[in-house]
Amino acid sequence: MNVPSHDEQEQLRRLRWQCRRGMLELDHLLSRFLELGYRDLSEADRLLFARLLGEQDQDLHNWLVSRSAIPPTPYLELAERIPAVAGEHSPGN
Repeated sequence: MNVPSHDEQEQLRRLRWQCRRGMLELDHLLSRFLELGYRDLSEADRLLFARLLGEQDQDLHNWLVSRSAIPPTPYLELAERIPAVAGEHSPGN
């Protein structure tokens, strides 16, 4: 088992805090992805995920949950991956 370094643990702690959103559904989705899919991301995609967390809740909800808007190009692939990874491990699936 690969144990994260102190720096990685600190980064994950910060990201966990940033995944806490004003919308419960979004909070759960981002937190589950951090738990289940973040470690599989490339370094570039990890940086992109951190940038994504800086976006407004309503935009994130539209891109990730309701899928009522197409995310900006840099986030497009990640916006498809997050619900897929978090959803395939959700209770009842």
